[in-house]
Amino acid sequence: MSGEVTAWHEAGHAFVALWVGARVRSVTIEPDSDDGPERTGDTRIARKHGRFAGRKLHEGQVLVSLAGPVAEMLHTGDPWHPGLVPEWAGDWRDAWAAAGEFLPDERERLAYLEQRSLWLYRWLRRDEHWACLGALVDNLLAHETLEGDEVTEIYEAWML
Repeated sequence: MSGEVTAWHEAGHAFVALWVGARVRSVTIEPDSDDGPERTGDTRIARKHGRFAGRKLHEGQVLVSLAGPVAEMLHTGDPWHPGLVPEWAGDWRDAWAAAGEFLPDERERLAYLEQRSLWLYRWLRRDEHWACLGALVDNLLAHETLEGDEVTEIYEAWML
C-alpha cells in the first residue's frame, strides 16, 4: 500500500473517530514495527469517558473500524467489500466484534456491517467531509505522524 493510500485509510479512521466523539491520540503512516504485526499505518484512539456506553459505544466502534477501508475505497475508486480485502482483515475483525456485542446473529451482523459500510461510503463523499479528510491526508503526507491535538485542530477547522 502506498503512503498516499495509507494516509487516506488512516485519515478515515481518525475523522470518524472524532465525529463519533472519541479522542484521537495519534495518526501515523510510519508506525513502529517493533510493537506487533507489521502494518503501514496506525491510528490510536481513546474513547472519551462517560460519553457513550453499551450499543452506542459499539456502533461508534463499528463506524471507526470501517471508515479506514471506506475512505481508501473512495480514494482509489475500487469498490471492494471491506471483509474481503486481506489488508483490511483487522478492521473487519474489529467491526465484526463490536457489532457482535449487540447483534449475536451472524447473518444480521453481516447485513448490518454491509449497510453501515454503504452509509459511510455515501456520508464520507459529502463535500465538507471529503475536504476535511483531504486536509488530514495532506498533513499526514507532509509530517508522517500527527498528534491528537493536531488532528483535532484540523478537524475543527473544517467541521465546526
